[in-house]
Amino acid sequence: MDASDIEKDLSKIHYTEDQILAKLRELAGRIERDYEGKDLLMVGVLRGAVMVMADLARSFGRHVEMDWMAISSYGSGTKSSGVVRIQKDLDTDITNRHVLIVEDIIDTGLTLSWLVSNLESRKPASLELCTAFVKPDAAKMAVPVKYVGLELPDEFVVGYGLDYAEKYRNLRCVATLAPHVYS
Repeated sequence: MDASDIEKDLSKIHYTEDQILAKLRELAGRIERDYEGKDLLMVGVLRGAVMVMADLARSFGRHVEMDWMAISSYGSGTKSSGVVRIQKDLDTDITNRHVLIVEDIIDTGLTLSWLVSNLESRKPASLELCTAFVKPDAAKMAVPVKYVGLELPDEFVVGYGLDYAEKYRNLRCVATLAPHVYS
């Protein structure tokens, strides 16, 4: 879906698909160099990371394994509920594995902090984080993210996997959702 298809729902486009893909290719290059000679398991956080994980993985010139977790703290609202629950756990044992958590966005850091703690308890060889987008002004908890993509303002954004009530994920850009949509 292009922004022109739903322009009345959007108040500002922050990044185009081309800008996002360029950043993901850059991140993939860094990750590939850092994990040279090591097997890498990428763990995508459903559902938002689907687009990011697919494009990131396709940017590699090597094999990577993928697994998925679904955790939730949002529901259909625009703010985090603060309560995290696992909806789908990993199928892969991550003990002694090099794990890279792939997220669509980090805003408050609360959900990701919980996830990091949960996965660290499973004794991986290494655990790093990669996010396509970050909202630095929304942070409530510092989370050490090694691979950071693009910065966004502390606004409600959609597209490229980011949703509002399960809509807008397939928008090819990232844009601020107009307040009339969710008020």
